[in-house]
Amino acid sequence: MKFLSVGLPEDVQRELFLGNIGKALQLIEKKLTSPLPKLLKERLLYEKERLNRLILDYPYSIKDAKKIAKKTIKGFSELEFEQLLNNGDLDYIIIDGNMYFEKRFAFNIGFKYDEYKKRIKTDEKVLKGRELLHNRLDKIINGDKNKSYKVKARITVTPDYENIMGEKIKVWLPIPHESFQISNVKILDTSHEKFTILNSQQRTIYFEDETTNKSSFYVEFEYKISEWIDNIDINKVTEINFSNYKEFLVEKPPHILFTHYLKNLTEEIVGNEKNPYLKAKLIYDWITLNIKYSYVKPYGIYENIPQFVATNLKGDCGFQALLFITMCRIARIPSRWQSGWYINKYFASPHDWALFYIEPYGWLPADLSFGGARRNIPKYRKFYFGNLDGFRMVANNDFMVRLKNKKYYRSDPYDNQVGELETELGNIYSDKYTYKIKVISFEEVDDNE
Repeated sequence: MKFLSVGLPEDVQRELFLGNIGKALQLIEKKLTSPLPKLLKERLLYEKERLNRLILDYPYSIKDAKKIAKKTIKGFSELEFEQLLNNGDLDYIIIDGNMYFEKRFAFNIGFKYDEYKKRIKTDEKVLKGRELLHNRLDKIINGDKNKSYKVKARITVTPDYENIMGEKIKVWLPIPHESFQISNVKILDTSHEKFTILNSQQRTIYFEDETTNKSSFYVEFEYKISEWIDNIDINKVTEINFSNYKEFLVEKPPHILFTHYLKNLTEEIVGNEKNPYLKAKLIYDWITLNIKYSYVKPYGIYENIPQFVATNLKGDCGFQALLFITMCRIARIPSRWQSGWYINKYFASPHDWALFYIEPYGWLPADLSFGGARRNIPKYRKFYFGNLDGFRMVANNDFMVRLKNKKYYRSDPYDNQVGELETELGNIYSDKYTYKIKVISFEEVDDNE
């Protein structure tokens, strides 16, 4: 995906700026008939895909958007819609002269303004999970010993075969990565007898089948996870041997880039601080106190995620984690990605966070969005720098890892939390399959088990 760092030709940019997506696509097709530098050709080929994904993410006309807002936000009025629209608070784009709104624009109003958040109904399972988490955080903060949990879960994907072309389907589902806080991983059951475990930094189970079988695909697994609690003495922090962690200090285009703005911002935040742990904490504090949580478009639509977050002061869990990783690397602190699910006995959902390296303590976690969401509860915000709860399933220890046997653009080019699918004719985008995560059991266990 390095080609995303290549800018688009001026005429294509102009049409996109005007909302003339159809015209922009025509210009791209014409340019692709001429000899082009390799990276520019790759950029233009992907731009066709990116624009199609963008259109899918903005399905609502203004009439439909008003209905969605009224359904989502209690007592929402036409006047409120117009005021929010005039204030620039509603996410929309112009597509060939017409206004279309992003899928989750109404929920983002609640993330931006507390008065609207109170009017959006929260799922009962989410409320129970939040209470469970906060009760556990209180006990940890008050000195309770670390706990471990044994978790059984299943993820199922069901392709929409009526809208899929091709004869053979390939599926990659995320499974727990046995490293850091995860151990004792076992595959308990699968939809297909034949499968392959792909052990990369993004761990998956791989299936193949004929599309005529119209199969769903699932994997059921078990793992043990331990809470990650560290007591750091900042006076014992030492200089890092950079030669051992080179890959976690460098740029990784198109997103982990040391742009002038991000270098300047990092310098502004870190100042003259020399202690690596305190430098990372200054970056964590700035992000969790200044970046608002927001739903975002699919990651494959963005050209530079950390730059977007630092410019717009908003982003979801992965966006905030990528900004932290990029700024830590700029500040010469090794940092990396970790992701999978947030999971408890009530529900599971995709989630991302970060790790950073400090001598002599090793890798430490930082959950930016969980910390930032609790900025009004300082003890919880502080906890998520250097510590992590045990309500996780970790499948990925790196960002933008190649999936073996994957030929076409991935639905998520960078992460794998809910699966990737394709046939011999092309990728199966996320609008053509559904996924379901089932929490089978979530039990506290003895650390010796």
